[in-house]
This record gives sequence, structure tokens and C-alpha cells, in this order.
Amino acid sequence: MKTLLFTLLGIFILAILWVRYAPIDRDKWHVDPAEIDEPGRAGLRLIGREAPRFPGDAETVLETFSDVALAEPRVKILDGSIDEGMITFITRSKTFGFADMTTVKAVGEGRLTKLSVASRTSVPNASDWGVNRERLDRWLGEVEQRLGQ
Repeated sequence: MKTLLFTLLGIFILAILWVRYAPIDRDKWHVDPAEIDEPGRAGLRLIGREAPRFPGDAETVLETFSDVALAEPRVKILDGSIDEGMITFITRSKTFGFADMTTVKAVGEGRLTKLSVASRTSVPNASDWGVNRERLDRWLGEVEQRLGQ
């Protein structure tokens, strides 16, 4: 019985370590939000008319979004830059280190900038339980507060 418990515990620990430290394919995740499939239960995508608009040029809006995102714990840039006009952020969950990816692309539209966004979980066929929407709503609200509407 003890052997079985230790074996199951070992498998559980190895699974968590794999989730936490497995390599992430930047090319798979750093993709224009308009070009990815609808994430369904695994995330959220705001493109086209659904994409939020903010006053200011694309560089300023994307930089503000980046500042807001990076101010949160466990958020890092996976790929992209302000100069590229698109950034993919990786957010790790506090408990097990599951990764969520958020890609943001800024496109100027006159005096406004459209932010196309795709936020999705890296766990295949998994529900994110609304975590990506909640995070994105919080980040976009902070960007709106900083830039005005």
C-alpha cells in the first residue's frame, strides 16, 4: 500500500514538474490573434469589431498594455516587442504553474488603436474556468483608466 502511494505521489510530482518546466513553442503561441482558431472554453479572442480601441498611437497603447500585464506576478514576455507591434505574454498559475498565453497586436486606426487579443490556456481541451477573461478584463480596464476613452 505504501509503495502504491509513493508511486502515485511520484507520478503526480513528475507531472507537475513537466507542466511547469516543459519547453514552450514560441512559434505556436506568438501568432496574430486574427489567425488563430476560436479558443472556445480554453480562452478568449477579441478581434475585428469586438477588439477594444484606445486613444493614442499603436506604440503607446501597446506599451501601456505591456506595463499593465507585466505589473502582475508570474507574467513574462514569451515573444514579440513594442517595435514588432505584437507581444505574447505567458502567465503561470500560482499553484501548479500552468501556462496561459495572451497575444496582443496593436494596429493604428486614425487617432485610435485597436488591440486584437487572444488569451488561451496551454493545456489542450481544458477549460480555463473564466480565468483568461477575468485577467483580460482587468488588464483592459487598467489600460482604459491610464489612457482614457
